[in-house]
Amino acid sequence: MQVDAFNRLCSSLPHASHVVQWGGSQVWKVGGKVFAIGSGGDFLDVSFKVSELAYDILKEQPGLRPAPYLASRGMKWIQRQSAEAMDDAALGDYLAESHRLVAAGLTRKLRRELGFEDA
Repeated sequence: MQVDAFNRLCSSLPHASHVVQWGGSQVWKVGGKVFAIGSGGDFLDVSFKVSELAYDILKEQPGLRPAPYLASRGMKWIQRQSAEAMDDAALGDYLAESHRLVAAGLTRKLRRELGFEDA
């Protein structure tokens, strides 16, 4: 996925914020928590949070791997390095799910403040 497409997609998700950190990576957060990381050159390596089941399936697919640093600390994060097993459309779906998973893990107070749940 190209940098512009990645940033457009992530910016379309509710309450997403963007920073460039960790050596120039495109880092997207919701409620101050990371849900997507894009790193590399023109074609980004994209890391995102997944469910346990998705992690077990995706980590074995070509072009995908457990996300460096995050997965080694027990977190269920995948990094897409090529479109071999996951095209950009599917990646977009996984980024939206990563956003949902991270938002669901925010405190109840913060979820309410951001409008993710009613009183």
